[in-house]
Amino acid sequence: MKREERRQAIMDLLVEARAVDLDDLADRFAVSKMTIHRDLDDLEQAGLLRKVRGGATIEAGTQFESDFRIRELQDGAAKARMARAALDLIEPGMTVMINDGSMAALLGASLVDKRPLTVITNNAAILDLLKNEAGITLIALGGVFSAKFNGFFGVVTEGALARLRADIAFISSPAVSGLQAFHMDDAVVRAKRAMMAASARCCLLINHARFGRSALHVLADLTEFDTIITDDAPAPEDRAALDRAGIALTIAKD
Repeated sequence: MKREERRQAIMDLLVEARAVDLDDLADRFAVSKMTIHRDLDDLEQAGLLRKVRGGATIEAGTQFESDFRIRELQDGAAKARMARAALDLIEPGMTVMINDGSMAALLGASLVDKRPLTVITNNAAILDLLKNEAGITLIALGGVFSAKFNGFFGVVTEGALARLRADIAFISSPAVSGLQAFHMDDAVVRAKRAMMAASARCCLLINHARFGRSALHVLADLTEFDTIITDDAPAPEDRAALDRAGIALTIAKD
């Protein structure tokens, strides 16, 4: 097996299992551990995985989020449920902001069911999906493109958002701990915060497995969101913290 084929196979395993063991990879591909180390080093350098003791993972860490190309292949059913629940908050004629992320991209694809709409986004996947759709006024936020997050960020993005207003913003997060949402990238945090400031209402979209985790930067207090949508009930201790604070949680059902 060629090097690139082996590395693609490693990523395929990670998408399925979320973590891989170095010894198992060496046995599977009949190569040395040092060869697998080099493969994992190069994939980590490309931002596709995070090396851990004895292997690698694509689970988020305090300073790591997996590449958009990986995340868009994960948790399809859960994302679809959350997208349907989010769509219930939208009415024809509204102006909607949607941030970066694979969950948000799936919601963006569903917006045609609510047209006419004005859609403001820095999400390249949504821009590509909606650019030819009748009944959708699409406002693209410029900025510096990030392949990792498949979106546009920076002072150009933030400056444009400061001059726009929306009825609702859909914000995604890779981590919630206690009563705060987190993100590992400061430029992404600034863009999300700018969207929140420019919208009359804000909705947080988060996978239930991301509760009980933190990242480098605080994104927002959960009380800043009018609605929080998840795909399933979080762990009892995480749900209890929300209940004690009087924060409602919408669990998207089939």
